[in-house]
Amino acid sequence: MTVNEDSFTNWKTREEIAESMIPVIGRLQRQRDVTVLLHSRSLVNKSVVGILKTHRFARQIAGEELSVTETMPFLQALTTLDLGPSQIDIGMLAETYKSDDRGLSVAEFTARAVEGATGERKIERAAPRDVVLYGFGRIGRLLARLLIEKAGSGNGLRLRAVVVRKAAGQDLVKRASLLRRDSVHGQFQGTIIVDEENDTLIANGNAVRFIYSDDPATVDYTAYGINDAILVDNTGRWRDRAGLSQHLRPGVAKVVLTAPGKGDVPNIVHGVNHGTIKPDERIISCASCTTNAIVPPLKAMADEFGVESGHVETVHSFTNDQNLLDNYHKSDRRGRSAPLNMVLTETGAASAVAKALPDLEAKISGSSIRVPVPDVSIAILNLRLSRGTSREEVLTHLREVSLTSPLRRQIDFTTSADAVSSDFVGSRHASIVDAGATKVDGDNAILYLWYDNEFGYSCQVVRVVQHVSGVEYPTFPAPLG
Repeated sequence: MTVNEDSFTNWKTREEIAESMIPVIGRLQRQRDVTVLLHSRSLVNKSVVGILKTHRFARQIAGEELSVTETMPFLQALTTLDLGPSQIDIGMLAETYKSDDRGLSVAEFTARAVEGATGERKIERAAPRDVVLYGFGRIGRLLARLLIEKAGSGNGLRLRAVVVRKAAGQDLVKRASLLRRDSVHGQFQGTIIVDEENDTLIANGNAVRFIYSDDPATVDYTAYGINDAILVDNTGRWRDRAGLSQHLRPGVAKVVLTAPGKGDVPNIVHGVNHGTIKPDERIISCASCTTNAIVPPLKAMADEFGVESGHVETVHSFTNDQNLLDNYHKSDRRGRSAPLNMVLTETGAASAVAKALPDLEAKISGSSIRVPVPDVSIAILNLRLSRGTSREEVLTHLREVSLTSPLRRQIDFTTSADAVSSDFVGSRHASIVDAGATKVDGDNAILYLWYDNEFGYSCQVVRVVQHVSGVEYPTFPAPLG
């Protein structure tokens, strides 16, 4: 057999295995609320090629190839267990099994690794938690996509309504079109039916009511059958407690803001300080996309090397508060044409770091440049560390953090020498460490952190909503640290 024939035969074998994985992954999610991951990447609703590409990508972060022939036995072992709601990383199961010296079979090893999700230890399925989106812009529509995608068995978060101001013409039809097609993030994965008579979009079977209102204080959500809901304000119009409290209407239990909060509103970066949210706190901010991008790597560096001071420069994609052509804007420079210029501007991300990492208060400064790309930004983090180190030590630490630590859903890692911004559109991580660009000289480290300032940030918001609503399921094998 020639090399070409051998490679093609191997590919067909792996295709067949990946094909057989799809219904197993689907049943685990729908019937048991189990999300199957591979190195923190969900395999739910992936195509055959998508599953193979996710396995192939493992070499970027784990340093070696991972095949479906290695992970399939662990997936099969999961089907024999009495699993409860959880996230199970078959990539981590396969990797840790290689170094296990107890002489266990795959089935025995898997049962022990996920025993916290089985039998009497498993979480009982909770009733669905209602979610309302206040606003339907760039972030609002991505949140809608994520919430619909995560509807799964129907026992987690359930998008019930979207509140918007009534526009002229075919308002609902146009909003459906914007949800269905996105110039940056592509097609909606599923079907959308427009029910104009009832002001409702039915997306993948999820009925989402559109409520038209100009004033949050006038909406009674119980009139729409909505109760104990998490309302996500993605307009940014109100950012302090007084303004956001207007949303606490009948049917709404908590408010989550997708912008930096002001005053005493807690700013939360999931993975870093979400555990500090008090059970009786009704108003929460998810901070900014840049704060979410830099805080997890900052914590990882501070925990291992200590951070004395630093500066973050964000090269940020333009946003829809800028102008297409030169026009008036209340902020300096932002009135100039976004697609034609690089625009120096301010960022509050550096000052917001202290709200998530109090030990770094007044230690981090920041500035920003808006550039003519529609999505994906990069933060350049220049740090003075508490001790000297080497480039190899820093990269080894950050790779391990991205693989096995509690921050593995926030920090990704790439070794690609040809990576550019468009490669990270759709990333679900808060930021991605570019290994090739990292520079270290003694106690000075410079990190280049890519981040999808729309989709990656939206994923962080959903994680916060899951946490405060009590439907954030444990991950197995448990992360280290």
